[in-house]
Amino acid sequence: MNNDELRSAVNDAIERLAIAERSKELADLRQQSLQPDFWADNQAASKVMQKITALADQTEPWLELQKGLNDLAELEQLNDDSLAKEINAQYQQLNKAFETLKKQMRFNQPYDGHNVVLSIHAGAGGTDAQDWAQMLLRMYTRWAEANNASVTTIDESAGEEAGIKSVSLELQGSYIFGKLKGEHGVHRLVRQSPFNADAKRQTSFAKVEILPEIDEPEAVPIDEKDLKIDVFRAGGHGGQSVNTTDSAVRITHIPTNIVVSIQNERSQLQNKETAMTILRSKLAQLQLEQHAEKISELKGPNEQAAWGNQIRSYVQHPYSMVKDLRTRHETSQVQTVLDGDLNPFIDAYLEANLA
Repeated sequence: MNNDELRSAVNDAIERLAIAERSKELADLRQQSLQPDFWADNQAASKVMQKITALADQTEPWLELQKGLNDLAELEQLNDDSLAKEINAQYQQLNKAFETLKKQMRFNQPYDGHNVVLSIHAGAGGTDAQDWAQMLLRMYTRWAEANNASVTTIDESAGEEAGIKSVSLELQGSYIFGKLKGEHGVHRLVRQSPFNADAKRQTSFAKVEILPEIDEPEAVPIDEKDLKIDVFRAGGHGGQSVNTTDSAVRITHIPTNIVVSIQNERSQLQNKETAMTILRSKLAQLQLEQHAEKISELKGPNEQAAWGNQIRSYVQHPYSMVKDLRTRHETSQVQTVLDGDLNPFIDAYLEANLA
């Protein structure tokens, strides 16, 4: 495409991605951050700064590209042959930038720009499944490190012999939910068991939850009367007490029977706030799955989607293959995938949904 066509395509993308609205929100937040009392509430200020960073990543490259194309159009209007080489070089550079940015157009669904609460739960398979859950934890952590996303552990429960029973993480990055939402589901591993003396082939399952982080109460309003809140003493690995006060919190959303339990070494208030964020995130994900407009319309999660309905299989024995059962994308490089090379699977899922 020529410069006019490229400029038209960029302007269309900017409109579809609501860059003007996001830029106004960014300007408002930046103005808010300049107020003298902005850091009086550290936690609230940190959330604002995170949002500023995310909005800047989403808007500024597009606005720079638009400005570059407008400047190029002005150069072209000079009709100066001596500038032809420079104009062509700039055009190639801007076109390349557009091809890179165009991937953002895949992220036009609710919550795609949100951070993520990622949870992994060991399923059927005993110690092997708990080891598999830890392998998935390593895989997603490696992916995050390679894709400029930060990882914070929210809660973790160790396995009895090896691995983990469950873990919850917060991942922060540009369009992180949009990128990872296709990882939501059951992951199946087939291998020779390292925990079996006969090295028999073992099939293990782990469930991965990818939730859009909803830390603003007004985004997903929850009726207090629909909650049952229990506090208890946090216990460490092997039953050891990690806290001598009742700091752990369990919140049950009665209409859907969703339960969120947080028991790390922070205060009861912090644990409750974290549990409420995760509950809102779970309800938001459930809304997406059930196409419900209101929280009151939600039914409980579909338990049949637990073990057995895998979205992806990782086979290490008797052959090597990772295969996504929805997009049919596959590779024989199992270890490379387990080392965090997930982008081909992410891209295949996004392209399939875009199509």
